[in-house]
Amino acid sequence: MNGLFSAAGLRRLRVMTRKELIQLFRDVALMVFFVYAFTGDIYIAASGVSMQLKNAALAVLDGDASFASRELSSRFQPPYFRVAGAAGTPAQSIRHLDNADVMALLDIPPRFEETLARGGQAAVQLQVDTSNSVLGFLAASYGAQIVGKYALETAALREGLGSGGVAGPTLAAETRVWYNPNQNDAWFMGISELLTVITLFSILLPAAAMVREKERGTIEQLMVTPLSAFQILCPKVVAMTLVILAGTAIALFGILVPCFDVPMRGSLVSFFLITALYVFTTAGLGLLAATVARNLAQVGMLTVVILMPMLLLSGAWTPIEAMPEWMHLLAWISPLHYFLDAAYGILLKGAGLDLLWPSVLSMAALGVSVAALGMGRFGRQFG
Repeated sequence: MNGLFSAAGLRRLRVMTRKELIQLFRDVALMVFFVYAFTGDIYIAASGVSMQLKNAALAVLDGDASFASRELSSRFQPPYFRVAGAAGTPAQSIRHLDNADVMALLDIPPRFEETLARGGQAAVQLQVDTSNSVLGFLAASYGAQIVGKYALETAALREGLGSGGVAGPTLAAETRVWYNPNQNDAWFMGISELLTVITLFSILLPAAAMVREKERGTIEQLMVTPLSAFQILCPKVVAMTLVILAGTAIALFGILVPCFDVPMRGSLVSFFLITALYVFTTAGLGLLAATVARNLAQVGMLTVVILMPMLLLSGAWTPIEAMPEWMHLLAWISPLHYFLDAAYGILLKGAGLDLLWPSVLSMAALGVSVAALGMGRFGRQFG
């Protein structure tokens, strides 16, 4: 370790890093994939994926055909719902749901208006296609809000409240949306995809560089040089870190900011430093995979095996609190979970290292442990 920071050690690091960069840029297929991932893939994720309910097709089965039933059905409006027309008969309405012609069906029973007029309890039914559970849950929730608000207004009018009659108590709810006030999916999805791509190449590139040495038979030549295992591995990680940081800059300033107006509220210097730390430490997983894989095809498969649990346990798609109890521990040992907290905190919230240091420290501790494991296995395998 001390020899690495001597004049000769730094010169070796510079030469070996340059050698790794040259080898990487000569791999045309990998570089095309790299450029696409940091540009086209992120653009598609930010523009094509939405977690919100927009213009869900709604059919109305109006068994009352009264003013009250028309008033209720007319409240299912954009941006959440789009009335696709009358459902016809009950049998036809079920076929509409089965054929995915509509996402929801509003069923208003006969004598709906009459029941409301005499103060009775009128029930309406909203049937929702929940093949997509997220959008189905949102449709059911928004539908319940619309019907509930209509019921309150109807009751208030019947009792003479708020229309020249008795003044009743009111409750006003003021909602403030922080950090993403327009609830723009492109901000979340674009950053999430960027962090996923960073993780992917943090594992893939160092592993591919090591396995390439195995395939070409040059790993034995490196081992007989006056270089330690650390001096052989460190330049590979440094080179891949520089390339990934360059790709991150392209994604931020070439895609996310100009195309989607993603804000950069925090310190970009802090963001790139934390990204460099994350790449440097996550590369240990790639080095560990390289000690197992024998060719680039195996590296690709191992990268998927490592990446998918990290992504699913990171909290990007499902909050950790919503996971089963036994998965909580696994989620807390995912380095991507801490990187997500730090990245969103800096880019969207403007948080500084004084608030993010627990996430940064946890991420570094996990990364150093895995890197030490990978380096130790490499030393035993080729030492």
